[in-house]
Amino acid sequence: MTHRISRRARMLAASLGAGMLVPLAAAAAPASAAAAPQVSCTSAKAGLAAALQKDITAALKNRAGTVAVGLYDRTTKTTCTLRATSAYDSASVVKVTVLATLLWDAKKHNRYLTSREQTLATAMITKSDNTATSTLWKQLGVTKVKGFLTAAGMTETKPGANGYWGLTQITVRDEQKLLGLLTAKNSVLSDNSRAYELKLMGKVISSQRWGTPAGAPSSVAVHVKNGWLSRSTHGWRVHSVGTFNGAGHDYMITVLTHGNSTMSYGVSTIQGVAKAIHKDLVPATSKSSASVLRYVPTGTPQEASVPAPAS
Repeated sequence: MTHRISRRARMLAASLGAGMLVPLAAAAAPASAAAAPQVSCTSAKAGLAAALQKDITAALKNRAGTVAVGLYDRTTKTTCTLRATSAYDSASVVKVTVLATLLWDAKKHNRYLTSREQTLATAMITKSDNTATSTLWKQLGVTKVKGFLTAAGMTETKPGANGYWGLTQITVRDEQKLLGLLTAKNSVLSDNSRAYELKLMGKVISSQRWGTPAGAPSSVAVHVKNGWLSRSTHGWRVHSVGTFNGAGHDYMITVLTHGNSTMSYGVSTIQGVAKAIHKDLVPATSKSSASVLRYVPTGTPQEASVPAPAS
């Protein structure tokens, strides 16, 4: 074996001496280039995974910032992921978890929400009210929030410390688990609880109905919750989670971003991804060249910027 190796070495040396070109560039490519995460999709429907992977990748081309994406459609058993386990500051997206925790805890104690709790929950979800959220977060306490996360299997979510619920660490994988609990029968949340939370997410005020609903067909029921937060590290965090049911599909989308230069830049990135997903899942009819009527979000998106310690 030693003889064979040394012989190859002599042959290589000879070829170099003869001026033969050896393709060394590929071997010299930086490891980081090969490690860049790519959108990964699978589907039981022929051609759908390839289309989604192509179109989501195209939507993210030349976009600055760091983007994480999750898609699951029960009807076609379609899944797409990008940076599914990367952690992001939650901003107002955590409000879905806060209400789910409240409902889970009420179920454990075999009680309904009080009228006060319903008022707070409605303000928290439909208008992204921070004061209502802080009140419920304090009432529940981090121990109960962690209890719900354990029950939900959301092992990657870490509640924000010192009352800063908007700094809860979330991942696409855990947000998709949460949306899955809201949209299918399970032992963690009762059917009434799931319906209640989805009803509120379906009544989010128009100025906050941006993000994942962009491009959704008019025949699809939309439930959404968004969030944003600007800090000295990673710039603007801008996120959107949504569930969609109708047009023969039952799907959920999570898009988390940070490193955005402005809030509107992050919104545009999310909506580019959302439009690609909705178009591929529910394309225009083949019998007509007319496009499916699709949702166009407000041009002046709003959201509550959550409390955070000084940078």
